[in-house]
Amino acid sequence: MQRRDFLALTGLTVGGLMVPSYFGKAIAAEQLQSTLDIAFKKRLADAALAAAKQAGASYCDVRIGRYLRQFVITREDKVQNVVNTESTGAGIRVIANGAWGFAATNTLTAEGVAAAARQAAAIATANSKTQTAPVQLAKAPGFGEVSWKTPIRKNAMEVPIKEKVDLLLGVNAAAINAGADFVNSMMFVVNEQKYFASTDGSYIDQDVHRIWVPMTVTAIDKASGKFRTRDGLSSPVGMGYEYLDGDATQKYATPNGVINYGLSYDMKEDAIASAKQARAKLTAPSVKPGKYDLVLDPSHTWLTIHENVGHPLELDRVLGYEANYAGTSFATLDKRKEAFQYGSGLVNLFADKVQTGSLGAVGYDDEGVKTKRWDLVKEGKLVDYQTIRDQAHILGKDESDGCCYADSWSSVQFQRMANVSLAPGKTKLSVADMIKDVENGIYIIGDGSFSIDQQRYNAQFGGQLFYEIKNGKITQQLEDVAYQIRTPEFWNACTAICDESDYRLGGSFFDGKGQPGQVSAVSHGSSTARFNGMNVINTARSLG
Repeated sequence: MQRRDFLALTGLTVGGLMVPSYFGKAIAAEQLQSTLDIAFKKRLADAALAAAKQAGASYCDVRIGRYLRQFVITREDKVQNVVNTESTGAGIRVIANGAWGFAATNTLTAEGVAAAARQAAAIATANSKTQTAPVQLAKAPGFGEVSWKTPIRKNAMEVPIKEKVDLLLGVNAAAINAGADFVNSMMFVVNEQKYFASTDGSYIDQDVHRIWVPMTVTAIDKASGKFRTRDGLSSPVGMGYEYLDGDATQKYATPNGVINYGLSYDMKEDAIASAKQARAKLTAPSVKPGKYDLVLDPSHTWLTIHENVGHPLELDRVLGYEANYAGTSFATLDKRKEAFQYGSGLVNLFADKVQTGSLGAVGYDDEGVKTKRWDLVKEGKLVDYQTIRDQAHILGKDESDGCCYADSWSSVQFQRMANVSLAPGKTKLSVADMIKDVENGIYIIGDGSFSIDQQRYNAQFGGQLFYEIKNGKITQQLEDVAYQIRTPEFWNACTAICDESDYRLGGSFFDGKGQPGQVSAVSHGSSTARFNGMNVINTARSLG
């Protein structure tokens, strides 16, 4: 679990009264299955749009949202918490006198949303007095009345809590029976019911679902007090409860027998493996620092993509408009003009909001822009960034990339990372065949601790499982591994990428950005990839 994920969830494990306020009010589990009437939402939207125009707005968009969350948290044979929350209201954003204004309300009446629209217009008018240039909003077509739903087979909100608890406690028991001393397992389910309307002529109703089942298994050497952990290898996904079916076709066996997962997860199987691998870590030799060729599994690579491609290619960071959560970006606009060599010729990195099963998949973003896929780095060259409607003109674009998002009706939408992924290799290549050509390397599975600088240029990454590669063979498990990189040097060291049969998604369920802070969910796909000559350090070394 990332540090920002932990900070977002710390209060949930202590007691029901510690639920963060932005999650909304506590509700009964049965209420998670209800929806707002679409005709009701349209009437509210029309009232807000009319009030905004009457107040002098040249543009207005309205987001009526119902945000539902369920968290089930367990440890060993105990349920630590079950949390069901709802947050419902409307956010209204306008342009008046060339400036933005925003206001929100949870009074869902025609007069309530009209009053918020008037307030947003008044704020925009006040903002215009200090604004040096008017907002330039890229055109977006009006789509009329349309809808989009995450393509789920089983709504997780409809699954009884007892079934979820039984699953998690069964997982914990399996880990303990396999040699674990402690185990924490959790289930996070989110449903965003979002309605968007604008003066462009769009009325968009969306039903977005996500699920994540993280766990941490701990093994202790009771003689020495030494302990090691292994986190689960599940990925947060944009799916329903069917993700937990354990579909055998979505299992990916590594050459040394570790099982990874695609768009289906066998949580109990992974818990048993976690216990055994955590105990094996206790006796695994510590890595010898030096230069190694790294073979990185998608369960690991997603985080490197996230921190060293996704964030530095957000245009607001590039321009210096955004610096929260680890700074701006080294990938400045001049680098795009000069076709900066971001990676080797094998490296193709793309952004999208459409991949099935991904966290970022929606039909339309929170500005009413239809989502798509586009290139960021093509054959190693930097070619584009991620933009929203009021940024598009800066890059000479006619339209937004469709990556605007707000984590609540009460939050103003702003630029958020799309899914950013490394395209699979075009030549047939398996993980086993990739490893055969490695003389001195390390195979890394799973994400771990990380550190990045304030421009996303220098970074350090750990992982969950590390295996030594000698003369084309995996020889033994290692411990205390982390590698250090400079972003362009790392991606230029990419010498091989497995084909699309190995392509999988990882991601972040709670990615933080902004001030006041907001969270979003985003996926990153890749196939296993090789990076030559990387600097590996020993994280257990003492400098005295």
